[in-house]
Amino acid sequence: MSVSETRLLFRHIDDPELATIDGYKRYGGYRALERAFKEMDPEDLLNEFEESGLRGRGGAGFPMGKKGSFLPRGDMEKYLACNADESEPGAFKDRELMLKNPHQLVEGCALASLAVGATYAFIFIRGEYWEVADVLDRAVAEAYEAGYLGKNILGTGKRVELVVHRGAGAYICGEETALLDALEGKRGNPRLKPPFPAIEGLYGGPTLINNVETLSNLRHIVLNGAEWYKGFGTEQSPGTKVVSVSGHVQRPGNYEIELGIPARDIIYGLAGGPPEGRRVKAWFPGGSSAPVLTEAELDLPYSFESLAEAGSMLGSGSIIVADETVSIPELALRTARFYHHESCGKCTPCREGTNWTVKMLERVVRGEATPMDLDIIAGVQENIIGNCLCVLGDSMAMPVGAMVRKFRHEFEETIERARESGPAPLDQSPADLPLTAGVAQ
Repeated sequence: MSVSETRLLFRHIDDPELATIDGYKRYGGYRALERAFKEMDPEDLLNEFEESGLRGRGGAGFPMGKKGSFLPRGDMEKYLACNADESEPGAFKDRELMLKNPHQLVEGCALASLAVGATYAFIFIRGEYWEVADVLDRAVAEAYEAGYLGKNILGTGKRVELVVHRGAGAYICGEETALLDALEGKRGNPRLKPPFPAIEGLYGGPTLINNVETLSNLRHIVLNGAEWYKGFGTEQSPGTKVVSVSGHVQRPGNYEIELGIPARDIIYGLAGGPPEGRRVKAWFPGGSSAPVLTEAELDLPYSFESLAEAGSMLGSGSIIVADETVSIPELALRTARFYHHESCGKCTPCREGTNWTVKMLERVVRGEATPMDLDIIAGVQENIIGNCLCVLGDSMAMPVGAMVRKFRHEFEETIERARESGPAPLDQSPADLPLTAGVAQ
């Protein structure tokens, strides 16, 4: 199966000079910034982003321009926060974008700041990305030296100050309000909403929060126009999408595709499909927090609307593939243990729900559960969804609930098999069991 990428953000990505300001400018870098700051009114710039239909690439898929329009007008201090805390299992697209083309993000931050009237911008990057953070620091320094950042950008009198802020390693800081608390020097806990960040965000000021990939799209929209951008993708999901493919595929990696192509073209055409002789059993279309889909759903268009109609979500655009050697109950347990570990514990449905889910799934893989326990597990997930302070609890409940629903027969078989063979050794945690344990090879 021959499928080609549609490269926009990844154009020239393999040129090592692209990470420098001179290399970036050879490919038209900062032309969009020059045009926007010298020729465009901020209101017109924001309207261009809204007209393009660009949807957030961090998970929620909310239109970027509309989100920016929620910030009030006026002379109050406003902020931009770039969410580079890429901690979702299966996600690694932002890492490559920042590492190989950091100026694309820097230019995007300046453009978004101009559009909403923000004078201070922050890139909140996960602490484990120390190498990427160093690359960003160099890019920001080069942009300041060239006059693309600072108090008087290109002599226009307009100001944007950009800071790269390293996180401290908590998954919860990827949630936008927890990210704001961490930026302020507090423990990264989600805030109660409303008020929403667009009204009361960083330091109490109106704040626009967008993902790395979202902001990286802005220069292309400014240079080519909203109508050009809408020529890619679908009506409801315009543009391209960088998709991270991992798991049981022969060519894992990042691929930039036009939204709306069949998921099969991504998994089999670009990523090579599972190892020879194996088939796709389940796949996460949008990272570990997305409800799993089956082999029968591989021909779905890969777009925000199609995956939502199928009961899942595009999320961060991170496809994780599991072939038939994977034990779904043990995959569900690993998923639940991750979110239980990363829960901040602030709200009861998440704190207790993730804990109970882990305990119940441990009973399943040890053969101590009954079919009735599967109904309890499913019920716990339903009580979590929509009842948490942030979406972390939902991020566990949605995929686990989908696995129980779509692979219930395998959960029942696992219970019977484990009961016959006896419980796992006491010194072996269920999360340490191989994913292929008890599954025919």
